[in-house]
Amino acid sequence: MPAVPQPPLADAPDAPRYGRVAIALHWLLALMILASFGVGLSMTGLPFSPLRLKLYNWHKWAGITILALSALRLLWRLSHAPPPLPERIRSAMPGWQLKAHRGLHLLLYLLFFAVPLLGWAYSSALGFPIAWLGLLPLPDFVPVDKEFAESVLKPLHRAGAFSLAAAAAVHAAAALKHQVVDRDGLLDRMSPFTRRNRFP
Repeated sequence: MPAVPQPPLADAPDAPRYGRVAIALHWLLALMILASFGVGLSMTGLPFSPLRLKLYNWHKWAGITILALSALRLLWRLSHAPPPLPERIRSAMPGWQLKAHRGLHLLLYLLFFAVPLLGWAYSSALGFPIAWLGLLPLPDFVPVDKEFAESVLKPLHRAGAFSLAAAAAVHAAAALKHQVVDRDGLLDRMSPFTRRNRFP
């Protein structure tokens, strides 16, 4: 007798999804980080020009926005517990994958804050204050020290940005693996296009 196919996780009663605010913050941050990383890569290779200055400003504004959204997301996470990982998925995952799942999320949250703060410090140390969107002047994060900016803060900011990109890529690859290979519907928990089983 052929095995009865299991229902997709999207229809399972033990698979609550994230709430609207958590989903919105997740995808907005993802888009902002992707855009900021792309601008950061492209602007450094440009000669000094009005376009380069404009891209640098956009990159700084994006970094401050990412920092603010990250703080909002962390506060929301602390006050709204995420939906539990469904038991059918938890039991199918090896122990090392569960530890990697938790560790990767902690690393992402750390980098959400570290990368823009290092960028802010780098700009301050160079003597270029940031005015968010050209309207809101922000205080200098560190004293002006161009040698420290170039030798310490710039490499740290760059390494942090590439680390964040790598961690985000691993996170996306793991989600796609669950969706395409395991077909357990885990990605549906963060999908903005479904409403069933929404977690409060």
